[in-house]
Amino acid sequence: MIVLTWNVQWFRGIDARVDPARVIAHARSLADFDVLCVQEVADNFPDPGLAGNDGRDQFALLSELLPGYEVVHGVGADHPGPHGRRRRFGNAIASRLPVQAVRRHALPWPADPAVPSMPRVAVEAVVTARFGPVRVITTHLEYWSAAQRRAQVARVREIHAEAHAHARVGGTDREDGPFRRLAMPRATIVTGDFNLGPDDPEYARMLAPFDDGTSRFHDAWRLVHGDAPQPATFNVHERFTPQSEPIACDFVFASDELAGRVRAAEVDSATRLSDHQPVVVSLVDR
Repeated sequence: MIVLTWNVQWFRGIDARVDPARVIAHARSLADFDVLCVQEVADNFPDPGLAGNDGRDQFALLSELLPGYEVVHGVGADHPGPHGRRRRFGNAIASRLPVQAVRRHALPWPADPAVPSMPRVAVEAVVTARFGPVRVITTHLEYWSAAQRRAQVARVREIHAEAHAHARVGGTDREDGPFRRLAMPRATIVTGDFNLGPDDPEYARMLAPFDDGTSRFHDAWRLVHGDAPQPATFNVHERFTPQSEPIACDFVFASDELAGRVRAAEVDSATRLSDHQPVVVSLVDR
């Protein structure tokens, strides 16, 4: 099972060109991925709202560009637009593995008037890998507000603990209708742009054990490379602000159930097709 995660910056490269087709083509050149997780996908947010962008629905474009994949998406920012068409901004998961249950989680957005911020979302899809069902979650945490990131990390952990409890204790099923219980796996992957680095306290919080039987998370990069630092995934080819420094902030976290399956984790440091670098993680069947 190969997972690729990438903050695609509404498919805008360092050259300021917005081109979803070339971004997806490059992603496919990196790996024959089973699951693609992308952040900063836009619909009807043209320039100047998003620099260089047009009004296309990039969520729909993903489906066109990835035949054979099912695309599920979640919207954080949902604004009114002209002619009755909404303006949307969020994340998406594209899977060629069968998709079972899908959930969309609004993340906390506590007031922080000192900085700009936007509503954030975590998108969840249970996919059926050869070795069993896996819950895949992709998200994009707040950049400007440390207080909001703290709350969002806590909520991501709560989402995992809640689902893990369902998997452990089960529940009453009904054959048809919305009460039907689909696969509720313990095995979980969380990917995305966390807007925090390995030295941030909230990174350590993501890896902290739970006290209720929930399996803990592991950084896939560390599982493969040990103490070797992950290459930077942001501010590599272009600085977001004059004070910005290169930082590794795009991660793949795997729960205990999957830690032993992680065999490869790589960062494409060369591409300039976004202001972030993609991360590719491979899991084996045994």
